[in-house]
Amino acid sequence: MINQANTILKSVFGFDQFRESQEAIISNVLHKQNTLAIMPTGGGKSLCYQIPGTVFDGLTIVISPLISLMQDQVRQLNELAIPACVLNSSLSDSDYQNNLDAIKQQQIKLLFLAPETALQSNILDLLTHCDVACIAIDEAHCISEWGHDFRPEYRQLNRLIECFPRAVCIALTATATPRVREDIKRQLNIVDSSEFISSFDRPNLFIGVVPKDNPYLQCKKFVEQHPEQSGIIYCQSRKGVDELTSKLQQDGFSALPYHAGLSSIKRSEYQERFIRDDVNIIVATIAFGMGINKPDVRYVLHYDLPKNIEGYYQQIGRAGRDGLDADCLLLFGYGDTGKIRFFIDQMSNEQEKRLANMHLNQMLALAEAEDCRRSPLLEYFGEKSTKENCANCDNCTGESKEKSDLTVPAQKFLSCVHRTGQRFGSSHIIDVLRGSNAEKVLQNQHNLLSTYNIGNEYNKKQWMTLARQLIQKGLLNQEEQFGGLKLTQKAGDVLKGKVPFFALLQQPVAASSHTSKTLVNPGDQQLVAILKADRKRLADAANLPPYAIFSDRTLNEMAHFFPHSQESLLRIHGVGQAKLDKYGEHYLALISDYCQQHNIEEVANTQTASKATVSKSTSTNSSSRSAEIVSAYEAGQSIVSLAEQFKVKDGTIINHLYRYVQDGHEFKQPTLLLDQSGLSQDQIDSALAAFAEYSHERLKPVYDALNEQATYDQLHLLRIYYVSQLTE
Repeated sequence: MINQANTILKSVFGFDQFRESQEAIISNVLHKQNTLAIMPTGGGKSLCYQIPGTVFDGLTIVISPLISLMQDQVRQLNELAIPACVLNSSLSDSDYQNNLDAIKQQQIKLLFLAPETALQSNILDLLTHCDVACIAIDEAHCISEWGHDFRPEYRQLNRLIECFPRAVCIALTATATPRVREDIKRQLNIVDSSEFISSFDRPNLFIGVVPKDNPYLQCKKFVEQHPEQSGIIYCQSRKGVDELTSKLQQDGFSALPYHAGLSSIKRSEYQERFIRDDVNIIVATIAFGMGINKPDVRYVLHYDLPKNIEGYYQQIGRAGRDGLDADCLLLFGYGDTGKIRFFIDQMSNEQEKRLANMHLNQMLALAEAEDCRRSPLLEYFGEKSTKENCANCDNCTGESKEKSDLTVPAQKFLSCVHRTGQRFGSSHIIDVLRGSNAEKVLQNQHNLLSTYNIGNEYNKKQWMTLARQLIQKGLLNQEEQFGGLKLTQKAGDVLKGKVPFFALLQQPVAASSHTSKTLVNPGDQQLVAILKADRKRLADAANLPPYAIFSDRTLNEMAHFFPHSQESLLRIHGVGQAKLDKYGEHYLALISDYCQQHNIEEVANTQTASKATVSKSTSTNSSSRSAEIVSAYEAGQSIVSLAEQFKVKDGTIINHLYRYVQDGHEFKQPTLLLDQSGLSQDQIDSALAAFAEYSHERLKPVYDALNEQATYDQLHLLRIYYVSQLTE
C-alpha cells in the first residue's frame, strides 16, 4: 500500500518525495495502527490523512475545529479530483442535502466535520451506514486540558471512535509538549511506537527580535521591505488592531483588521480577501490564523509580545508554508509584559495562574536570548537544537554581544533554590534574595536562611532575567504543575566554582532597525509576475484562492525551468495529473510565448516524472488540437491567421506544429514550413546542417552558428521541418 501512496504523492499531489516522517506516518496508518503525528505548522500534516483517505476504499472522517480550514481543504482536494465535502452551518440547504446524498451513495472519500457536528445523533446515524476506514483528528492538542487551546468537545470524540472500532485513528498537531502528547495517546489508545515527532524547526523562517522603540515606524519600515507580499501583523488587543490598521491604510498599505469584535460576516469576508490576494496585510489578534492554510505568507510581525511560546510558534508558523524563505519579527518591550501579567493576576485558579506565569517566562527567555533563538524555541517542545549557529536568526547572523561574568549572582540564586528546598518558583527565590517581608517568606522562615537579603545589587526585573537564563541554559528545571525550581548537574558545577557562568543581564540591545532576509526566488521574475497575474484571473473565475491552482513555489519553478512539454511540466513541484489535465496546456502556452519573445530555452530538470504519466485523455485532447491546427495550416492558413482564430500567439501555433511532429505524425506538405520561414535556400541549408551538427534540442547553438542571421521563430519552423524528416 505504501507503493500506492508514493504513486499518489506524485501523480495526484505533484510532489517528488515525502517530507520528514510523512512516509512512516502514512505507512503506520495504512497498516491500521492508531497514530499520533507531531509535525510543525506547515510541515505537511494534511497529507498524512489525505493520502490514506485516497488509498482506503471506505470513508475518511476529518475532525477539524474551524469552518474556514475545512472549506479550504475541501476546495483544494476537489481541485485535485479527490471527492471531499464538508457538513456545517455555512452551507445552503441544497448544498447540505447534496453532500448528504453524495455521502450516502459512497461518492465521498474525505468528509470534514467539526467535533460538535460529528457527535450529533443524526450525523452519527448517517455515518454508521458508511464504511468508515479512518478518523483523523486535526489540532489534536485541543483534546488535552494541558494544551494551550483545550476544547471540552474534543474530549468527547472517544464516542465517535467507539462507534467505528475497525477504523484507524490518526491524531495530528503542531504544538504539543510531552505532557500533552501523553494525554492524547492515553485518550486515543495510541502506543508509544506509533508516536511520530518531526523536528519542530522551520529552517526557512528568519527569526528576529528588536527592542520596541517607535513601534509604528518600525512596523512601517518592516512592511516596506516586503512590497506586494502577503503578511500578518499580530497585536495584543482589538483596539491595537483597529488603530494600527487605520494608520497603515492612511499610509497607503493594503491592510484589513481581524478580531473577535468584528461580526462573523466581516471576519469571513476579510479572511477570504486575504486568502485570495485581494489584500496584502491582515492586522489581527490571536483570533486569526488557526484556519489559514495560505502557503505564501512571506512575513509575520508581532507588534506586541505573545503570551506563550506555543502561541508564538503557531503564529510564525503561518509564514513560509510553501518552503520558501519568510521573515518573522518580534517588537519586544517590557511594557507588554506588565499588561500580560495584569491579565494573569485576574485569574482565580491558582494553578492556571502559575502555568500562565511560567509560559510567559519561557516566552521572555526566548525574547531575551543572547544565543541562537531556535534553542529555547525547540527546547520548549523537548527538542535539542543540533546547531550552535542556525544562520537564520538575528543572534546567529548579527554581531556577537559582550557577555558578563555572572558566576557570583548565579551562585547566590542557585544556593537559594537549594536552601529553600527546591520547591519554590523564581518570584519567591527573588523575594528571599532581596530581603522581602512577604507573608510567604516569613511563614516558611526563609528570612532565617543565609541567602536571605544577599541580593540587593539587582532589582526584581534583573533577577528575573537571570532566573530565565539559568533555566534556558539548563542549570535549573522548572516543574510544570507548580512552577518549582530544581537544580541540575550543571548547577552543581557552577555552585562549586568548577564552571563560570557568563550571560547578558540586561535586555540584549539589538539594532534599532531590522533588515529583512533577502528572499531568494529562483525563477525569472518577469515570467513569475505573468504567471501570478494569470493564476489570479483563473482563481477568481473559479471562485478559488490562487494557491489552490498552483503555489508560488510551483510558479517559481516553472519560471526557472521553462517547461515546454507536458512531461517537463510534470517534473515541476506541485504539478500532478489533475493539475496537468486542467491547466497544463494553458500554462505551457504562457511559458512558450514568453520563451519565444525572449529567446529562452528550456532548462534541464533532473526531477523524475516517471511516477506520473500524461493521461490518455490529456494526450488525446492535446493531439487533437495540434492535429486541427496542422490540418488548417496545410490547407493554406498562415500562422498569423491561425493565431487569431484560436486566440493565441504565433509562438503557440508553432509549438503545436512542433508537438505534432514530436508525437510521430507526418506533414503532408513539409516544404510549406520552409516557404513560411522566409529564408533563402542557402540559409535553409546552413540551418539544417547546423541542426545535424548540434541537435534539434536547443535552438541557441544553431542561432549562433548562423551568426544570428535567422530569427528564433524562423528557426522553430526549420526545426519542425528537420524533425519531420527524422520521423519518416
